[in-house]
Amino acid sequence: MRSYFIALLCALAVGSIGFAQSNKAPLTADICIYGGTAAGVIAAYTAQQMGKTVILIEPGRHLGGMTSGGLGYTDIGNKYVVTGLARDFYRRIGTHYGKFEQWVFEPKVAEGILNDYVKRAGFPVLFENRLVKVIKENNRLQAITLENSYQPGTVSHQTVRAKVFIDCSYEGDLMARSGVTYTVGREANSQYDETINGVQLMNGHQFPDGIDPYVVPGNPQSGLLWGISKEVPRDNGMGNKMVQAYNFRITLSNIPENRVTITRPLNYDPAKYELLLRLKGKQPWKALTDVFIWSLMPNGKTDINNKGGFSTDMIGMNWEYPDADYNKRAQIWKAHEDYTKGLLYFIGNDSRIPEFIRNEMQQWGYPKDEYTDNGNWSHQLYVREARRMVGELVMTEHHCQGREKVKDGIGMAAYGMDSHNCERLIINGQVKNEGNVEVHGFAPYAISYRAIIPRQKEANNLFVPVCLSASHIAYGSIRMEPVFMVLGQSAVVAACQAIDKKIPVQQVNVQEVQAILKNNPLADKSTPELLVDNDNKDLVQITGNWKTENHGGYGPTYLTTDAGNNTTASVRFTAKVTQSGDYRVYTYFPKVSNPSTKTSITVYAGGKATEKIINQSDLRVEGQTSGEWILLGTYQLAAGQQTYVEVAAKNANGAIVADAVLYVPVPK
Repeated sequence: MRSYFIALLCALAVGSIGFAQSNKAPLTADICIYGGTAAGVIAAYTAQQMGKTVILIEPGRHLGGMTSGGLGYTDIGNKYVVTGLARDFYRRIGTHYGKFEQWVFEPKVAEGILNDYVKRAGFPVLFENRLVKVIKENNRLQAITLENSYQPGTVSHQTVRAKVFIDCSYEGDLMARSGVTYTVGREANSQYDETINGVQLMNGHQFPDGIDPYVVPGNPQSGLLWGISKEVPRDNGMGNKMVQAYNFRITLSNIPENRVTITRPLNYDPAKYELLLRLKGKQPWKALTDVFIWSLMPNGKTDINNKGGFSTDMIGMNWEYPDADYNKRAQIWKAHEDYTKGLLYFIGNDSRIPEFIRNEMQQWGYPKDEYTDNGNWSHQLYVREARRMVGELVMTEHHCQGREKVKDGIGMAAYGMDSHNCERLIINGQVKNEGNVEVHGFAPYAISYRAIIPRQKEANNLFVPVCLSASHIAYGSIRMEPVFMVLGQSAVVAACQAIDKKIPVQQVNVQEVQAILKNNPLADKSTPELLVDNDNKDLVQITGNWKTENHGGYGPTYLTTDAGNNTTASVRFTAKVTQSGDYRVYTYFPKVSNPSTKTSITVYAGGKATEKIINQSDLRVEGQTSGEWILLGTYQLAAGQQTYVEVAAKNANGAIVADAVLYVPVPK
């Protein structure tokens, strides 16, 4: 067995692992992880670091899922919820770009860092292998059978046995084949007493009034334009099996020497974009950003997302995908690729598009240095939502908005409740999209351990940290790549407890899992960093008048003061240092209106006080985040000695912010 693992590792070093032998011995590991998403990689790395044998299975040829598949403009919500190895990933991204941490990045950089986790830990990855069978005895998974994803039926099947299985796929295939209860689509509001689940006809990403749906305007007999459903409109809040739209997060380049021309794709059909012409007839073109969320990545690249009534989302064309077989999924995937490439070509070349827009589009092309084995096109369709487990507990909008709280949290989420449109239909003779929801403005909240495990009677050794147990609209808040990474790590920590104690995953002591995640966040027994947030009342001393702000900082709240008549106001953040050593000290600066141009901060360490003046002009906020960490310097801290950072309002000429302080151990 050991020699086989060595062979796997050697194959990994040179690329995808193919299996051509006629007979394959079963592989055995403590933990088997299905799905090489970012969550899957982090989970496998955690398992190996914690002394367990692990096998990671990826049906494709690349690791990272959407994290390496074009979603470089990270959906965060609040960086406070990104902990452990997920945070380590974004710190490593930062190191690559010469920063503390970074949340916008190129696909190849993300994939390289994820591959490095594999290399450093040394666990095997079975690329090009997909699930065909689950072998189960009573409520316990014994093994899974795999087939070659690209040569089904021509290459011998592979069996993998494990003590615990973790489904990190976007589709939830392992969960579904294990006989675990799941759902697809949108629950009715009435099911969980929610308000924004089910059918929702709102104004976000919507068509303006007056867009005719028929091929010949005003003539129903001429048929519907491409992309419009014949479905009858339903009342708001009703449930159905419709799935929110998928798309590709598009990476393009405007660097001439790194740009591949966008040419006419196969299966190109300009009729698919007639609705775009009608939309722009009502809302004339100003720029490409009329129709795309065009986020800039490093080195002249993009992360392009859906925007408005007609864009990259292929609305209503993915409803079959979650439960479809592999062949049908491949057809849906290819249709999305054809549609998206066709849209880019249409905007850049069709004579009905204004010349200045065509010229703008032609400044961009596919990047030569990305997805080099896939025609410079992403290897990952953005499967925003597929199956969702119905587990021990179902997360709902009540958890998101803080009306219900759990004590068994093993990760947090903070993004708004977000759903893309699910259907495009006719309402009052006009084209309208239905399903978009964007509700923000709530604090970070805990995700229950019970939401990543099935009911014990269904499976007692399975974790589902990606297609977890949540209502459609709560899943819209949780379904962010950093959160999936956090939950993947948490699942493995719990799996180790289940293995060591020989108990079902439902009987794991969650408090022990929480303690391990807190005390060994990088799974390498290194000294954890120290976070002192303004909400840590026992560690924070407030002097003067400060206002509590509930949104936009690091963590649940932050403090502000108007320095006009409050020049003696201060907030002191005290750290309880238990491990002596050198620490880099940071403070968090959220974006606020009318900030003071300078902030006075005192760092007290080693019996010495050092005053720092932070210039507001030094604050550079990138990506979907409310603020950034500012380095205050490196200090030698001794265990048990008094150490604090104090933010003062003296000499301020605007708002002063006191939010959080971070002490990061310097590796020895």
